[in-house]
Amino acid sequence: MKIVQVSAIDATMHGLLRELNTTILNEGNELICVCSDGERVGKLRDEGFDVRTINIDRRISPIGNLKSIYNMYKLFRREKPDIVHVHTPVASVLGRIAAKLAGVQTIIYTAHGFYFHENMSTKQYKLFYTVEKLIAKWCTDYIFTQSEEDGRLATENNFLPPDRITIISNGVDVDNKFNPDNIDTNKISSMKRELGFNENDIIVTFIGRLVKEKGIFDLLEAFNSIEQRNIKLLIIGGTSTSERDQQTHMQLEEYKTNPNITFTGYRGDIPELLTLSDIYCLPSYREGMPRSIIEAMATECAIVATNIRGSREEVDHGVNGYLVNLKKPDDIASSIKIIANDKEILDSFKLNAREKANYLYNEKKVVKKQMNIFESIITAK
Repeated sequence: MKIVQVSAIDATMHGLLRELNTTILNEGNELICVCSDGERVGKLRDEGFDVRTINIDRRISPIGNLKSIYNMYKLFRREKPDIVHVHTPVASVLGRIAAKLAGVQTIIYTAHGFYFHENMSTKQYKLFYTVEKLIAKWCTDYIFTQSEEDGRLATENNFLPPDRITIISNGVDVDNKFNPDNIDTNKISSMKRELGFNENDIIVTFIGRLVKEKGIFDLLEAFNSIEQRNIKLLIIGGTSTSERDQQTHMQLEEYKTNPNITFTGYRGDIPELLTLSDIYCLPSYREGMPRSIIEAMATECAIVATNIRGSREEVDHGVNGYLVNLKKPDDIASSIKIIANDKEILDSFKLNAREKANYLYNEKKVVKKQMNIFESIITAK
């Protein structure tokens, strides 16, 4: 098979699609990765991936979007792939239009989370829902969804015939990378000391871009109301250089005076940081099927997350964590305190989280499901 993978940024190729792309190559197929240029492109090429850089904006930009469609169209016409597989909201629309114009036989779209969601205004929801449905009908042969909720929505609203819609779930490396049994306990103790934590501290962790939509300010407000000195918050991630994110950066400064909150910036040792954590909190306003929650579950963290698409599929309320209402710092604070102050609940949530991640969110199973569909498509043709 000759497969083209399309995403807006190189980070998606480097992280989310790495296992799938590696498997495509290891099984003797040809792979081309298309994304905007970035700092990870060189590393991907050094690892043997054929990366073609085409600028793909992550927002609606008529002139830029048309250029992206044209450049992808030229690439697809030249390379004649069997399958074009698209990811990320804007890139998935532009890539499918380009593939359709180029006469690509099979176009697959993975919805990592439909762009429209329940917390949008009615007007916004209708707009993006209509775009998704039209592009699905005109320019898509198969839809993969990560969440069951998106899969049901696409099926019930006739985006495509049911046999062309598959719920693939989401997954991480639960066997090796995100397996606490593989993490050196001495290293964890050393990291705790380096970060200023005591052995008896309950550590709550957040990982992600520090933007309002991730609920970061709700979490920080919640923590300002938690007076227990043994409950610590670890914030992993940073802001980008956009004007909006710089404003966020300035707002975050006022929380850095709280001695129970530690900001680390971007880190490359996420499995270790999650292993030393007790509770993972993602109070996001919108998600598809959040990978960070799965990573935290796999490393035995109890979860506190907002009751939104994707998160409510991963978190069983009262079993491996708690679901809280959107934009409610008080709910976040109370859930964290309940878990932190009841060792039986904490230990139970941790074990149940690992068990669910191991059973449902093994990345190898998710990749195998996609590879089987790729192969069946080619065999049928």
